[in-house]
Amino acid sequence: MISEEHRIAITGNQAIAHAVRMARIHVVAAYPITPQTSVVEEIAEFCAAGKMDAKFIQTESEHSSMSACIGASMTGARAFTATSSQGLALMHEMLHWAVGARTPVILGEVNRALAAPWTILTDQSDSMAQRDTGWMQFYCANNQEVFDSTLLAFKVAEQVLLPAMVVLDAFVLSHSTEAVILPPQDLVDEYLPPRETPVKLDPDEPHAFGGMMFPDVFMEQRYKIEQSMDIAKEVILSEIEEWEKATGRQLKPLYPYRIDDAEVVVMCLGTAFGSVRYAVDKLRKEGIKAGGIRMWQYRPFPIKQLKELIPEGSQVGVIDRAVSFGISGPVGSEVKSVLSPESRNSVYGFIAGLGGREIQPESVESVFRAMLEGSADPVGINWVDVRK
Repeated sequence: MISEEHRIAITGNQAIAHAVRMARIHVVAAYPITPQTSVVEEIAEFCAAGKMDAKFIQTESEHSSMSACIGASMTGARAFTATSSQGLALMHEMLHWAVGARTPVILGEVNRALAAPWTILTDQSDSMAQRDTGWMQFYCANNQEVFDSTLLAFKVAEQVLLPAMVVLDAFVLSHSTEAVILPPQDLVDEYLPPRETPVKLDPDEPHAFGGMMFPDVFMEQRYKIEQSMDIAKEVILSEIEEWEKATGRQLKPLYPYRIDDAEVVVMCLGTAFGSVRYAVDKLRKEGIKAGGIRMWQYRPFPIKQLKELIPEGSQVGVIDRAVSFGISGPVGSEVKSVLSPESRNSVYGFIAGLGGREIQPESVESVFRAMLEGSADPVGINWVDVRK
C-alpha cells in the first residue's frame, strides 16, 4: 500500500505522461493533435529536464509516429505514442502492422469525434473505428484510472505481444484536473520490470521480419493473434490482482452499480457512467429496479464477465458514443451477440453524446424509460436527445 504523500492534482493527459515516465520508456514518437498534444508536451518536458532517459522523436505525421514506435519495439525497446481522432485514422494502416509484427506498443488515445464536420470534442467514433485491428482497448472513467491503466497496459502487452490503447474522453478527462496517487518508482519498477524480447532486430543476430507470407501460413498467423487476445483475458485479470496487491486499487473489466436484482440495466463506456449512476439512484427511489454497468475492458471483449453479471431476464440498454451506420452502436451490437437467446435478455442499442454532446442524467433516464415503456426499437438504432 502507498501513502497519501504521493497524491498530486493533474489532468488526464498528465496522468498518461507520468505513467509513461514511470514505465521507464525508451522511445516516444509523436505528432501533435488536439486534445492529445499536452500528453507528449509533458513527456517532452520530462525528457528535456532529464526526468526521463528516453528518445523523443517528433515526426511529420501520426502514420510516421506509429511506424517509429513499431520499429523501436522490434528492437526490444519499450515504445509509446499518443493521438486523437484524425490522427488515429491516419495511423490506421500501421495499427494493423503493429499487431501483425507482434509489437507491444502502447497508445494514449484521447477520444475525439471524427470529421467532417470538424470538432475537437469527444465521442468514441475514432477508437471504435479501430476495434477490429487487433489492439487491446481500455476505456477510463477518471484520471487515476488513466494512470493505472497505462502501466497495466504495458505489463499485459509485453506478455501477450499485442499493442494496447488507453482511451479517455477529450476534455472531460484529458484537460480536467483530479487528484491522482503516484506510487513510488521502486514499486513501479517491481511491478513493471525491464522488457525481455527473445527475438528482435539486432545487427549481431540477423533475422527476417515482415516478409511475404503465403496462404499456407498466413491464416495460422492470424489464428495465433486471436489466441493471444484470448490469453490476454486471463493475463489482464492476473495483472489487475497484482496491481491491487501493490497499490490497493483495483481495475475491473466491468464495473457494476446496483446490479444484483436489476430488471432494467444501462451500459456505457467512459465518463458517462456518472450520469448512469445518478439515473439509477433516481429510479430506485421510485421503486424501479434499475442498475448500471461500465465497461473498462473493451478488447478483448469480456464475454464471460458480462454473461455472469447481467441478471437473467433483464432488459439491457447499451449507450454508444459512436454509431455503426445502418445497424446500431458497435458496443450494443456486440452485447447483443454475447447475450444469447437462452439468457432471455432483451438488448437495445442507443446512440448518445456524439460530437461532445453531454450525456445528462435525464438522457440516461430516458433510455431506462424507453425500455420500461416498450418504446425502444430492439432491432434498429435508438437515438437519444436528437432533434429529428
